Amino acid sequence: MNFPWHLYLMGILYFIAGINHFIKPNMYAKIIPPYIPAHFSMVYLSGIAEILLGIGVCFTATKNYAIYGIITMLILFFTVHFYMLSSPEAGAGLPKWLLILRIPLQLLLIWWAWYYLRF
Repeated sequence: MNFPWHLYLMGILYFIAGINHFIKPNMYAKIIPPYIPAHFSMVYLSGIAEILLGIGVCFTATKNYAIYGIITMLILFFTVHFYMLSSPEAGAGLPKWLLILRIPLQLLLIWWAWYYLRF
């Protein structure tokens, strides 16, 4: 279990993000596209997933599974980013340029997770 410090940082960030789903569920429910059912259930499930995946990257036996889980989750979250771009209400008043910037940021987060598969 001798991983680089920044892998643990990634795990902590996903853990905190997952906890935030339980602190501010309304914020997350508003940005889920209408074609996805059970918004609050999805918020809580994704929060649990982020918590477990954040913990999972910290252990040798689960690291790669957790990384694949994070990558899958981030790909699925593109639906939220595109919905936020298309809906002023879901965009929460954020400037369009910031919503657009989140898309390459999501790709960067996917690359960041993928990078640790080699360790």
